[in-house]
Amino acid sequence: MAWSPLLLTLLAHCTGSWAQSVLNQLPSVLGSLGQRITISCSGSTNDIGMLGVNWYQELPGKAPKLLVDGTGNRPSGVPDRFSGSKSGNSGTLTITGLQAEDEADCHCATDHGSGSSSRYSQCLR
Repeated sequence: MAWSPLLLTLLAHCTGSWAQSVLNQLPSVLGSLGQRITISCSGSTNDIGMLGVNWYQELPGKAPKLLVDGTGNRPSGVPDRFSGSKSGNSGTLTITGLQAEDEADCHCATDHGSGSSSRYSQCLR
C-alpha cells in the first residue's frame, strides 16, 4: 500500500455571530494515510470555554457536515476515527487512521443555540 500525503485545509479565521466570537485555526494540516492527526481551534472563555466546539467537514459542492459536536458526540454515520475534545479555551479534532476521503475543509464553530440546535459560524476564506 502506497503512502500518499493528504492535505486537510482549515479555515484560518472563523468569526462567530455571538459576542464577536473569534475562533482561530492553523491554515492546514498535512498527514499520510493511516496516520493520526490533530487539528486545534482556539477561542475564549465566552465561546469554546463555555460552549465547547463543533467540528464540521466541508467537501466541494456539499453542505458542511457535523463530525463532532461540542460535547464530543458524533452524529449517526460519522466514523469513530473522528473524535473531539476540549481543554480550557481550545478544542481539538483528532482523526485516527486518516483515509483519502478525509481530505476536506474542516471548520470549527461554537454552538450558540438552545437545546440541540446549533448555529454554524460564518467562516472567512
